[in-house]
Amino acid sequence: MKLEIKELRKTYGKKVVLDGISFTAKEGTCIGILGGNGCGKSTLLSILAGIVRADSGSFTVEGGEKTAISYVPQGTPLLEELSAKDNLMLWYDKGSLKRELESGVLKLLGVDEFLKVPVRKMSGGMKKRLSIGCAVSGAPKVLLMDEPTAALDIACKDNIYTYIKDFKAKGGIVLLATHDVHEIELCDQCYVIKDGKLMEYHYDGDVHKLAQWIK
Repeated sequence: MKLEIKELRKTYGKKVVLDGISFTAKEGTCIGILGGNGCGKSTLLSILAGIVRADSGSFTVEGGEKTAISYVPQGTPLLEELSAKDNLMLWYDKGSLKRELESGVLKLLGVDEFLKVPVRKMSGGMKKRLSIGCAVSGAPKVLLMDEPTAALDIACKDNIYTYIKDFKAKGGIVLLATHDVHEIELCDQCYVIKDGKLMEYHYDGDVHKLAQWIK
């Protein structure tokens, strides 16, 4: 399986946000999309998720499986008045929900621990884990994640890191828009978006050097 992105371009008025973005991602890899605030990371993921339309360019999943793409945005697109279980029931049938809660992704994310809690009473970590659980209900091949562990505590971050590693190990592709050093360390390959252009970046653990690149 392969995700191929060719010459994506997006402008807002006179501002060029994405200027001919091209790269390829292979199965079993996590690709980090880095860059400063407002550089176009979220726009890129929104285009790949089908939420925003690119001005030009294309992207394909090998075999034409565009339905195999799932998206976890920065926010939490959940129904606030419903419980975790009720939100999940919008995405899973009873049989698959039971399996995933007992030994699958929902168990791995710890969602089984707060099934009866209404979304409006959840912590940020609970909401994020539930959002991921909903997003991957259709067994996606490609997972788009926009700063998935921002502002979460260590335990919640660890749950999500574990899931990303597991998703990769099963042959999935993760595209991770991030500022977080620990998330970058999960990536097999990194790119920086700067002035609309995409540049490959080899992260060697030097945060100061990365910060200078992104400026």
